[in-house]
Amino acid sequence: MSNDIRELAWFKSSHSGAQGGDCVEVAARPDTVHVRDSKNTTGPILTVAPDAWAEFIAFAARR
Repeated sequence: MSNDIRELAWFKSSHSGAQGGDCVEVAARPDTVHVRDSKNTTGPILTVAPDAWAEFIAFAARR
């Protein structure tokens, strides 16, 4: 993981809305993808390999 998560460029899910709900933010680096709860930005961060993230996104898109 990055030594300083403040360096990461976080992007909120396109499904996030003003009403709250279940939202995530993603920060992609060449060697890892970081995922966090957009409502709890100081909480835990899930870190996955880019190929695993791509597989997850493809799976979710089929649902």
